[in-house]
Amino acid sequence: MRKDVRILLVGEPKVGKTSLIMSLVSEEFPDEVPLRAEEITIPADVTPERVPTHIVDYSEAEQSDEQLYQEISKANVICIVYSVNNKKSIEKVTSHWIPLINERTDKDSRLPLILVGNKSDLVEHSSMETILPIMNQYSEIETCVECSAKNLKNISELFYYAQKAVLHPTGPLYSPEDKEMKPSCIKALTRIFKISDLDNDGILNDNELNFFQVRAVFFSCLHKLTCFNIPLAPQALEDVKNVVRKNMSDGVKDNGLTLKGFLFLHTLFIQRGRHETTWTVLRRFGYDDDLELTQEYLFPLLKIPPDCTTELNHNAYLFLQSVFDKHDKDRDCALSPDELKDLFKVFPYMPWGPDVNNTVCTNEQGWITYQGYLSQWTLTTYLDVQRCLEYLGYLGYSIIQEQESQTAAVTITRNKRIDLQKKQTQRSVFRCNVLGARGSGKSGFLQAFLGRNLARQKRIREDHMSYYAMSTTYVYGQEKYLLLHEVLPDFEFLSEADLACDVVCLVYDISNPRSFEYCAKVYKKHFLDSKTPCVIIAAKSDLHEARQYYSLSPLDFCRKHKLHPPQMFTCNTDEAPSKDICTKLTTMAMYPHMTQADLKNSTFWLRASVGATVFAVLGFAMYKALLKQR
Repeated sequence: MRKDVRILLVGEPKVGKTSLIMSLVSEEFPDEVPLRAEEITIPADVTPERVPTHIVDYSEAEQSDEQLYQEISKANVICIVYSVNNKKSIEKVTSHWIPLINERTDKDSRLPLILVGNKSDLVEHSSMETILPIMNQYSEIETCVECSAKNLKNISELFYYAQKAVLHPTGPLYSPEDKEMKPSCIKALTRIFKISDLDNDGILNDNELNFFQVRAVFFSCLHKLTCFNIPLAPQALEDVKNVVRKNMSDGVKDNGLTLKGFLFLHTLFIQRGRHETTWTVLRRFGYDDDLELTQEYLFPLLKIPPDCTTELNHNAYLFLQSVFDKHDKDRDCALSPDELKDLFKVFPYMPWGPDVNNTVCTNEQGWITYQGYLSQWTLTTYLDVQRCLEYLGYLGYSIIQEQESQTAAVTITRNKRIDLQKKQTQRSVFRCNVLGARGSGKSGFLQAFLGRNLARQKRIREDHMSYYAMSTTYVYGQEKYLLLHEVLPDFEFLSEADLACDVVCLVYDISNPRSFEYCAKVYKKHFLDSKTPCVIIAAKSDLHEARQYYSLSPLDFCRKHKLHPPQMFTCNTDEAPSKDICTKLTTMAMYPHMTQADLKNSTFWLRASVGATVFAVLGFAMYKALLKQR
């Protein structure tokens, strides 16, 4: 909402513009009226909308046309004042003032106009019969107010309506010509309805209506459609639904409000001059005056210190789980293409492309599983937290969770150097950069982490491949996320981003005699003196092992540089490939201070891997049990 409002009063001489301003300020009719009142500012704490309001007078006797044009360009709303007992001043509204104002304003963003009939104390009749055709002709006219500066009739109301025309404009919401809401308003309210429909059944039941009422300051038909930030009483809820039932057959279903009923109620608010109700709802859900989600709403400020990472916290995961459950209609722990499309209907675009299905775990049909869904959100938070905040904004996180912004969903981890000093970490997400020569098996290693053997990998389209793979591992019974990032094999141009990670995985093809040389060179150039743990993977171990054309064998190279022996790996298996190596990578990322002797200890790996197996089984069993309860 605007931070202030600027009201300009124009009209023919002697219609009472200055008197209106002075009567408002002094609360009495002035004995002497100057040619023009000085600009006044009404403080926010004495205005109904709590917004500072500037009131500007215009005098033809004191100001030039150029000064008038400047004031028109600065105004947020213009009050065209006429005298109810002066027909010429009424005629000038359409013959002079409206055309002049429209000429000086952009056609696509016309200023709201208020017609003000002053001196109502001098006549016994109303001018509304003459004014109504004018209001119907010009859509930029918000309303008409008859008032009297002399007896203070409707003075406060006049400036309230002017303020309201700026803060709660009708134009973006409603087309008077068509007598219906505009498409952009329908689109915004439809998104709000879907967010508020917590069980995704297409109906707002009583609980959801009360939930919506408390958070968005919705409606009460019982009290002349006045808004209250309190739960609706049962009778008030019934009154709301009865209003809809009387006007449309499909507005209420199973004693709940349908989308059509929801939209009808907002149309009713606007038609009855209560469009501030609709604006209150729209602004609470992040919309600006153009019915676009604001940058402040989508991208709240979040400062991330160097060497820190971003993760979702527990409440954020609970929220995302509820969103998943809301759209997993068949309860198969996966989102079908239609279910995923339905989930993202509250977005202005489809955020996940086909590569996401090859970045996280899917079922046999290629649908993103519950684990894969959470993994993708974790990945986005880690790699691009601003995009994560944007996505959570579309889902209405701050409204549903009653938080100031989406930043409440994010945890910023402490500096990695502190983790090294304390020899422990509180992080849950670890990054492993996977390097190797072209054709060494990096992509196969990433896909194997997602449970896909070689046969399944061959079905993946090349243009749908991903350079990332994200899933969970268990170390000492703790669930952690491991992010594998395949780095393109350009030895000469490895950037800081290519090298910045928690653990490095160097992959070579045991059947290619020239494959290991790349790993050796990369290690010696970038990681020889680094504190980043490194693991060498001997990929395609199902093939015949060739002698490597390098001065040292891979095993001797590892011994020389005190690395763990090459880890044998193949994805050419009947079942899902083993994830043991990924558990080791996560463990090394969690405990980078451990010596290679510690890491070579078989008891250490046994404890880690047994914990992983037990907790993986328990974790899935617990989720299935919770799903049955839901």
